[in-house]
Amino acid sequence: MGSQPMAMMPADPSQGMGQMGLPPLLLGTYTPKIDAKGRMALPARMRSQLGTGLVMARGQERCVYLLPAMEFRRIAMQIQRTSMGNKAARDYLRVFLSGAVDQDPDKQGRVLVPQMLRDYANLGSDIVVIGVGTRAEIWNREAWESYLSDKEQGYADIADDVLPEVGL
Repeated sequence: MGSQPMAMMPADPSQGMGQMGLPPLLLGTYTPKIDAKGRMALPARMRSQLGTGLVMARGQERCVYLLPAMEFRRIAMQIQRTSMGNKAARDYLRVFLSGAVDQDPDKQGRVLVPQMLRDYANLGSDIVVIGVGTRAEIWNREAWESYLSDKEQGYADIADDVLPEVGL
């Protein structure tokens, strides 16, 4: 367990990829605990989809993103393509990459949530891990419950704006 420099991320494109080379589809809500050493057991249903090379990074709304290494690389490369000429993209990339840490789960499927990221997201022992498609997010449990309560009211109202092409 532990972190390694960003340059040491696995080059194998199949790392963190699901069946048929598709990116993972992370779903659900889980309530693991962060132990006294700052470790969290990855939800069992997410472990194989996340793969062995993971990256944790600052997320939006004060959560921590947990991404397969290849998904993290894809996002970082996409931001970098626009960053030189776009000040907002440069600013975002600096904050995003400076808070990113490589993680490898230990034999029990635990990862260390670095203190810097625990402080950023106000993570104590009581956390929630949610699947958000190609990434998972780690939230302070109270913050997640407040966010969800706040957003559920408008969930049906925004469906037409967010999902017009999907046909739901």
